[in-house]
Amino acid sequence: MARWLMASYETVSELSDSFLERSTYGIRQDHKEAALAPALHDLTRHHAGNCPDYGRMVGAAYPGWESGSGLGAVPFIPISMFKQRSLGSVPESAIFKTLTSSGTTGSEVSRILLDRPTAQRQTRALASVMRHILGVERRPMLIIDSSSILRDRKQFSARGAGIVGLMNFGRNHTYLLDSAFRPDADRLEEFATKHRGEAIFIFGFTFMVWRHLIKDLAATPLDLSNAVLVHSGGWKKLEEERVDNGEFRRVLAEGFGIRHVYNFYGMVEQVGGVFIEGDDGLLHPPAFGDVIVRHPRTWKEQPVGEEGVLQVVSVLPTSYPGHSVLTEDLGVVEAIDSSATAHLGKAFRVVGRVPQADLRGCSDTYASMLSAA
Repeated sequence: MARWLMASYETVSELSDSFLERSTYGIRQDHKEAALAPALHDLTRHHAGNCPDYGRMVGAAYPGWESGSGLGAVPFIPISMFKQRSLGSVPESAIFKTLTSSGTTGSEVSRILLDRPTAQRQTRALASVMRHILGVERRPMLIIDSSSILRDRKQFSARGAGIVGLMNFGRNHTYLLDSAFRPDADRLEEFATKHRGEAIFIFGFTFMVWRHLIKDLAATPLDLSNAVLVHSGGWKKLEEERVDNGEFRRVLAEGFGIRHVYNFYGMVEQVGGVFIEGDDGLLHPPAFGDVIVRHPRTWKEQPVGEEGVLQVVSVLPTSYPGHSVLTEDLGVVEAIDSSATAHLGKAFRVVGRVPQADLRGCSDTYASMLSAA
């Protein structure tokens, strides 16, 4: 089936682009897997043939992989490989942007090589996800960060890449923090006053929203009930303060009137393929990606309700072999094609980090930097 699918397209870029024409959340899981599996096997062939290091890894770890079929049979590599190797599947001359993952001081970071088609595809993919919560009109945007994070436009950190990607859905961009990462209460009040009565968009990484909007400005709360707040990043530091998703939402609602709050799970290794929180409080893969939960010892796929290590797949990356990656996160699929939400497919949650895994989330990395200062 994979060879038949690839025969329908002249290039893997055309194959990947075709998934962006599908309903983002309106495809049943069995239909979704029937389309994703052969496409991902074709992408494995593409990357194995064009990235020698990746080809050797897959050949050693998955002998006979070319005869495999089904979503669960798609070879995967550990996310740490992007820290140890520069993995590219296009000529170096085609690379126009390099992304780096979040990392604490002294730790290694992933380096993700993007050509223009991959970057453009990931931008389109992000738009298809975000329009489900923001609509199509660009909103006045408050960013819980400092503009200094965007200094190097050619080599973005994961935090910078996340901000730039989401800026496309906002206008009148306002940064809450100054160059020393201190919140500016006057700037926030000016923003809220200027856009009173308008639908606004607030974005920040989870710990930074908690630290700089909720805690630092708790004494001078404003009415931001017209806002949709999108946040992402690790929860480890908040868990140490006994703050979970429910408490996070409660404080935002009581302190600022913000009731439309959406968390999303994503990583620099698959920028654009984000998993957004639905009305059921769970995370949902889009049509062009999925998640598989694997047993931490046997690596077999776990059934619904059983915890394991998260593998993420996406048809978006064609310039680097990030289409099937084993993360360092633990999660569980709670439902498939549930009637509790309009989002078909899998519904999952992240429950923590693999023991002794590096601190990777943008929020957790920033929190550790604050602690060390």
